[in-house]
Amino acid sequence: MSARGLVSAPARVKRGEVFEVKTLVAHPMETGFRPGFDGRLIPRDIVTRMAVSLDGAELFAMEMSPAIAANPYVAFPMTLEKGGVLTVEWRGDNGFVAEARIAIAVA
Repeated sequence: MSARGLVSAPARVKRGEVFEVKTLVAHPMETGFRPGFDGRLIPRDIVTRMAVSLDGAELFAMEMSPAIAANPYVAFPMTLEKGGVLTVEWRGDNGFVAEARIAIAVA
């Protein structure tokens, strides 16, 4: 399963300036604990990991659990010393992969 994620950040920032990056990915996030109409548990299907990299170098990653809401929205502050392409990648159960990229210039 593949989906399109979204990432929002300023196109240009000052070196060392703190700015916010906002991310969102469409995903239903089934915990594996909820029964369906037939009484059987709906199989777990969650986003398990989100990783952020700049020009291929990983800056940070986070592990997600079934407690994360559907369509996970994550915002975080960051600073850059040099510009590049910021990539956010989400991975999850059942082969789920989504990726979003944004170019950020540093003045």
